[in-house]
Amino acid sequence: MIADVIAGSVLLGPPDRGPYQPAAHWPPSQDNKQPLAATAAQALQERSALIIQRTDRADSNGSSHVWYEVAYPILVADRLCGVVALKVSSRPRAQLESALQQLSWGAAWLEVLIHRQNGIENASKNERLQAVLDVLATAVEHERFIEAATALVTDLAARLVCERVSLGFSDGKHIHVKTMSHSARFGKRANLTRAIEAAMEETLDQETRIVFPPDSNTSLQFTRHHQELARQHGAGAVCSVPLGREGQIFGVLTFERLADNPFSSSTVELCETIAALAGPILELKFREDLSLANRTTEALRKRITTLIGPGHIAPKIATVALTLAIAFSSIVTAQYRVPAKTLIEAQTQRVAVAPFNGYIAAARVRAGDLVRAGEILATLDNRDLKLEQLKWSSQKEQYTKQYSLAMAQRNAAQVKITAAQVAQADAELALIEDQLGRTHVRAPIDGLVVSGDLSQSIGAPTERGQVLFEVAPLDAYRIILQVDEREAAEVAVGQRGNIVLSAFPTTPLNFTVEKITPVSAAREGRNYFRVEAKMEKAPAQLRPGMEGVGKIDIAQRRLIWLWTHRGIDWLRLLIWSWLP
Repeated sequence: MIADVIAGSVLLGPPDRGPYQPAAHWPPSQDNKQPLAATAAQALQERSALIIQRTDRADSNGSSHVWYEVAYPILVADRLCGVVALKVSSRPRAQLESALQQLSWGAAWLEVLIHRQNGIENASKNERLQAVLDVLATAVEHERFIEAATALVTDLAARLVCERVSLGFSDGKHIHVKTMSHSARFGKRANLTRAIEAAMEETLDQETRIVFPPDSNTSLQFTRHHQELARQHGAGAVCSVPLGREGQIFGVLTFERLADNPFSSSTVELCETIAALAGPILELKFREDLSLANRTTEALRKRITTLIGPGHIAPKIATVALTLAIAFSSIVTAQYRVPAKTLIEAQTQRVAVAPFNGYIAAARVRAGDLVRAGEILATLDNRDLKLEQLKWSSQKEQYTKQYSLAMAQRNAAQVKITAAQVAQADAELALIEDQLGRTHVRAPIDGLVVSGDLSQSIGAPTERGQVLFEVAPLDAYRIILQVDEREAAEVAVGQRGNIVLSAFPTTPLNFTVEKITPVSAAREGRNYFRVEAKMEKAPAQLRPGMEGVGKIDIAQRRLIWLWTHRGIDWLRLLIWSWLP
């Protein structure tokens, strides 16, 4: 239809992706099959029609040859599928545009053809996808493995026009047929079953699908067992597809057809798709139907395979390290020590009390001060005592005068009465003088005032016997350890240990256990026993009330026991509580 065409070419390829390769060229005898490559590439890049003038080099006569290259892209549903390019002789512009229009009309035929082919391919893909979904639905709708597997292979046999479809699962060493199409029961040792299992083993060993008879595109494979299955049991064509997940093959699907209906490449691809999607579903149902013992055995087998099989370097290194750690901790021993919260107390403690009812006049020390024996700690108000003393002094003088008068009058009875009154006044004065001497509250011993602060209570009343201060000596301490009841049975009198105080974390102090109180006290949700210990050497900066952590040395024990004994004891107690 287009006159004076020198050459033509059609380039086709995957839509919008390429690469675009020559699908046809004219004339057929032309040696260079891509004379229009540059123009076609430009039209593909610009996705538009082109008319480009070309000129060759001038000859010896100084004249040059001129021609035109016309290109038109092939677009199907706005997707670039290829290009049509022509090389035409020189002509007017109007004729070039007419040629481009005719080229576009001719390209429309290619567009319709490609569109039709795409429709056919899409319909085929949709049909195959629907078949895959129907097969998966068949496998999913049954809860038990045998029911789901039997329904699956039976459906596959009907859909793919197969004489028989078999499903086999591997136990790690050999593969065993679990179900066959159109057969709920089959002999485990039957010749057919053994032949199918041999073909499945052949597929499992080669880890790829096997088709017999092989087509021209099939690579070199060993198909001896497939050939025997096809020859001995009536099926002329056999296809076995492995079932796997995460790189591990756990089963095989084997399809058998008559010799006049071999497996095409599209059918094999469909079988592989179904196996890839249905395989994990069947494996999950198979494992759910296993007994607890079989599940445990399977899990152990996988772990052992991971440890002794190829690869898996990290688990192997971790296992070796764990084994060495367990062996090391089972041989090496260390000192078993019982930890306990610790408090420092004074071994003896003296108190200073109010000698009589009165009021606080002055306070000279408070808690934390160091005092010496006899040092004044506080002073009580003595004004009431002074008035009382003056009262009884006056009474004594009055009684003395009455006594002298009675003596002068020789009144024996009055003499005795006044003599008694004088003695009473003397006793009251002696009592008052004693109380006046005790208005100064003094330290009973040398030591540290551990409690008592009257500086904020000047003028406050006190009662006789009221504790005003507590004084502890600085040369005698005892250690109080709060031992957990779980460890109390290990502690005994005479055991030694160390204590680290919060005030001196870098200076451990030695002690010896002296007493274990057989009464527990609840604290922070646990029961503790009070254990008293004697410090071997007390530093000068030690003070009562300091806290820390102490550890009592028990005996040499293996490291593995030290790390696990608490958990084992807890487990024993839990099991004992469950036992009838």
